[in-house]
Amino acid sequence: MISFRTRLTIILIALIGLSVLAAGLFMGKTFKNNHLDALQDNMVREMRIILDQMDWPKGQISGLYGYYTQEAQKLKKITGSRVTFIRGDGVVLGDSDHDPKTMDNHLQRAEVQEAEHNGVGRAIRHSDTINENLLYVAMLVHPGSPNSDIIRLSLSLQEVDDSLRRIWMTLLIGLLILLVAAALISYRIARGLTRPLEQITRVAKRIKNMDYRARVTVKSSDEIGELGIAINAMADSLQVQMARIHQNESQLSSVLDNMIDGVVMIDGNGRIVLLNRCAEEVLGFSARELVGRHYAEAKQQYELSQIIQDGLDRREHLREEITFYYPEERLLDLNLVPIFQDDEFGGVLLVLQDVSAIRRLERMRSEFVANVSHELKTPVTAVKGFAETLLGGAVNDPETARSFLQIIYDESDRLNRLIGDILELSKIESRRVPLQFSPIELSAFIGKTVELMSAEAERKNIRIAMKAEPGIYVEADEDRLRQIVMNLLANGISYTQGGGLVTIEVEPVSSVSDQAGADISDYEHIRITISDTGIGIPKKDLPRIFERFYRVDKARSRSSGGTGLGLSIVKHLVELHKGSISVDSQVGIGSTFTIELPVLQ
Repeated sequence: MISFRTRLTIILIALIGLSVLAAGLFMGKTFKNNHLDALQDNMVREMRIILDQMDWPKGQISGLYGYYTQEAQKLKKITGSRVTFIRGDGVVLGDSDHDPKTMDNHLQRAEVQEAEHNGVGRAIRHSDTINENLLYVAMLVHPGSPNSDIIRLSLSLQEVDDSLRRIWMTLLIGLLILLVAAALISYRIARGLTRPLEQITRVAKRIKNMDYRARVTVKSSDEIGELGIAINAMADSLQVQMARIHQNESQLSSVLDNMIDGVVMIDGNGRIVLLNRCAEEVLGFSARELVGRHYAEAKQQYELSQIIQDGLDRREHLREEITFYYPEERLLDLNLVPIFQDDEFGGVLLVLQDVSAIRRLERMRSEFVANVSHELKTPVTAVKGFAETLLGGAVNDPETARSFLQIIYDESDRLNRLIGDILELSKIESRRVPLQFSPIELSAFIGKTVELMSAEAERKNIRIAMKAEPGIYVEADEDRLRQIVMNLLANGISYTQGGGLVTIEVEPVSSVSDQAGADISDYEHIRITISDTGIGIPKKDLPRIFERFYRVDKARSRSSGGTGLGLSIVKHLVELHKGSISVDSQVGIGSTFTIELPVLQ
């Protein structure tokens, strides 16, 4: 395709060329006419001189041929032109170049006819004899006479033609030079006119290719400059709008990617057009695999495909809970919402919410309520039963009454501890327990705690061994840390047979993952290990040992006065200290509880 600059240059050159050509033609024509007029005027003057100096005898024509021929030849030598004398009726009387007797009648010649009408006549004809163009000028000898004789001069136009050829050659060369100059000037003019347009075109293409920073350099205030200003204003507006669109897209993408619910958008033809990160995790497929494909191609269970198809068919909100088994087992709450755009159905939006944890919490709450009800009912039933027995007459037997009252006291004390532990656990789980952190020197702290538990250990003939180097500090709430250690020591004493051993050891570690035995002056965590030589915990019960009301041996736990909440309280208190607790146990050998706490909170 020819560029606009080239077309404009060609048009300018053509206009200039045509103008110069027309001017040349006009100049040539004017020069020729002017030259012929000048020749005619000269010839007329010469003929008037001839008429003034020459006699015009009359008589027999045969006697006139010689006279006029001789005069014609003499005048030719003077004027250099062919001279012809013509009688009024067109008969040639004499000629400087030909025998008049052999010449045709000249009455109908153009110059003769014009001379008879105007007094002077002119004509140009080609002479076959000399093969040249000749200029014939005729004039009446007696202008007032109706049958006047005529004198005619003829002159070769070879010089005129040569002059015209030189003029045309000069014009042609000048035209070529002018065309070259015009081409250069036209190109410069076209370039000056089209360069801003080309720049505007380049900027428009860059804007089309989403480069909204492109701008036109405006150097003039004409129409092209106004067009450049308009293009720049449009680019500014597009840049602002696209920045806003990109920001909205980024925000929307960020929201979708960080949603805890899966979102899948499906068009009216059943093709997946959007899939967020959570949906990828739930469905087990990446967006790259599913976007653009039909939902049925995702190898999911039949219930999901069925509810999507129902949503596309019914075009109304649907909700269903489905258990997924791939890529892992989970319970999902599905919400299928129809999408309408300008009152036209555009597809459905599928929201996948993982309610496994919610249902598990609801189940745990139900179990907790059931366990609390059961744990509260047991001592209340015992108190009520023994009180009814006493009211029925057993109070009259001192030994029986004392035994029953002791049972009532023990059960009420157990009920009080149970209620206290429930309230304590509730406060800890809701993080309504304010912790007062302070530096604690663990050697003295552990020694005092062991001293508090020694009386109970001595009653069962159990020895408590302590290993804690002095100078080990930790930042913790002293009362809550003592509650943690005392609960674990009490468990060890309760589930260890007489003559057994409970050991508590404190050691520094450089990090959570490092082995013990770090330099005492450079450590990041401390590790408290409480082990016993008791009955141990079966491996199947280890994952649930920190659950509320979970007991490995329910009968033994109740007989020891436990509420089933001690280890759960310990776990939550350790987590409030940003620490961790683990257990390792073998049946018949004993259990080991390991607590790791950061030195600084």
